[in-house]
Amino acid sequence: MNPNLKRILQIAGLVATTILIAWGIYRVFFKQPSPVSERPGGEGETPPGAQLPPSGERAPGAGVEPGVTGALPPSAGTGPTLGEGAGYFQQEPVQEIFSDFAAFPSASAEGEVRFHNVSDGKFYRVGADGKIQTLSDQVFFNVENATWAKTANKAVLAYPDGSKIIYNFDLQKQVSLPKHWEEFSFSPDASQVAAKSIGLATENRWLVTVNDDGTGTRLIEPLGDNANKVIVDWSPSRQTVALAQTGQALGADRREVLFVGLNGENFKSTVVEGIDFQPQWSPTGNRLLYSVDSARSDFKPELWIVDAFGDNIGNNRRLLKLNTWAKKCTFGNEDTLFCAVPQTLPQGAGMSPEIAASTPDDLVKIDLRTGLRTDIPTGGGKHMDTVSYDSKNNKIIFTDNQRAGVFQVNL
Repeated sequence: MNPNLKRILQIAGLVATTILIAWGIYRVFFKQPSPVSERPGGEGETPPGAQLPPSGERAPGAGVEPGVTGALPPSAGTGPTLGEGAGYFQQEPVQEIFSDFAAFPSASAEGEVRFHNVSDGKFYRVGADGKIQTLSDQVFFNVENATWAKTANKAVLAYPDGSKIIYNFDLQKQVSLPKHWEEFSFSPDASQVAAKSIGLATENRWLVTVNDDGTGTRLIEPLGDNANKVIVDWSPSRQTVALAQTGQALGADRREVLFVGLNGENFKSTVVEGIDFQPQWSPTGNRLLYSVDSARSDFKPELWIVDAFGDNIGNNRRLLKLNTWAKKCTFGNEDTLFCAVPQTLPQGAGMSPEIAASTPDDLVKIDLRTGLRTDIPTGGGKHMDTVSYDSKNNKIIFTDNQRAGVFQVNL
């Protein structure tokens, strides 16, 4: 064979081989699969007479189960962003509902929190909807103390010069009280006020009541030299108007507490195991929560509860094993108690509560039937001063002695 022809054939064969190899690579790696043709009797067959909708259209109800609309559900808003979805976001346990300094806060029977704003001198309430409203357009500067009615928007306001008034926020009316009256408590229906009338002479010192319009002053019991042993605190049952530690001496750390009625009743008494007695009535007035301290507790406050109505006064007295003060507690109902409990207490704190003012508190729930204690998260670092329960919204409302404002904990 001619050498030139042989060389030409070799070159042609090499080119053909290269083309075949390139086509094979393209076939395997780059070429897209052809669409499957819709043929009668084959896979993907279209029934006779049926026709697919043209591009951009869809037959009504196509591909939808009976009874189900074909539309996708409408958007409820933007989707969750980082930090909002499950596992990323958790609401703070404590929310601030008022930022300025709130003095004399108190929860009403309706679940509203009333307080005085020292900055502008006005009284406000936090409604059940969480909105803050003024109780009155009147300005009350230099209020030294406010004692609230539980069942009405009324308060006894005391001023540094000794002046005292009953102010009805619903009627925008005020009534003056004698300057020598002190330690006030409203009746359960808020129609009367009890107080101590402290005259210069001991024989002119009385436990008194007066109507909320300033009329009908009535002498209940003489106080004499024992005024400092009497706590004016009208019970929700209306049976008791004051508690008196004037019973017989029972030892260094034991006291007999008498229940003072409106008509000279001879009620039974109860014994408290300590000093610095601080009471709080249950919602019905059938029981009394109180705190005392003694040598047994290193003079740290201890909580007790006892029956306090009728013939049951003094029965079922028991220690709750919580070191806190009664004023730092609030009843959820007759069998449920919420308390701010200091995390640590130095010896003698019961006699000098101010030494524990900077100690953080734990918020706890106590089942008074079983004694079960449940911790309520607050995020820590709270110094709870006053504690109230909002029954309508199931919230704890509190103030903090280390910072201004009113705060809530959703339960």
